[in-house]
Amino acid sequence: MKQQIFYGYCRVSTVGQNEDRQIIAMEEKKIPTENIYVDKQSGKDFNRPQYKRLIRKLNENTVLYISSIDRLGRNYKEIQEQWHYISKVKKSDIVVLDMPLLDTRRGKDLMGTFLSDIVLQVLSFVAENERHNIKQRQAQGIAAAKARGVKFGRPMIPLPENFADIYHRWKNKEISGTEAAGLCGLSRSTFYNKAMSFETKIISYSDPENMAIK
Repeated sequence: MKQQIFYGYCRVSTVGQNEDRQIIAMEEKKIPTENIYVDKQSGKDFNRPQYKRLIRKLNENTVLYISSIDRLGRNYKEIQEQWHYISKVKKSDIVVLDMPLLDTRRGKDLMGTFLSDIVLQVLSFVAENERHNIKQRQAQGIAAAKARGVKFGRPMIPLPENFADIYHRWKNKEISGTEAAGLCGLSRSTFYNKAMSFETKIISYSDPENMAIK
């Protein structure tokens, strides 16, 4: 029998998150650094290049370490599918570090497989349920913040002091949109958006009915 090759897979949801904790756990298992694959993106669409590279290397002589079951997928169905593909199709062993019962090297008899399957199903459900709860809490938090007047998104870029003059020169075709944007220190798209908003305000203020209301 060939000597087993050990691999590790780490995933963090955003580029800003740190994968060091997962990598340290892999290194403690003596997994070579070059065999540790890391993806820094959400599992939302499961488009993970490092994961795909890793999967191609797995076979009956490999052992894949993951820190937790939710590294394999974003929901119950996906976790089950990936587990089956790795363990049954690729025939690689899988070890889940935070759940010792999920280690396909143990209990390869009928009872061992049965227990592993039960644990896998329960943990997959828990992972999907926790993801749902997190999204729900985020939505509730955003709604509460909006109710308090918290603004989301990019802050509005204030109009340059020379905008009105530049706008009228551009409107009168004295200068191009690119020149106008440059004179205002804005990108072309931002200048055009500002110009549309500015024009709307001019029309609004020139409307006799609006003037009467004010």
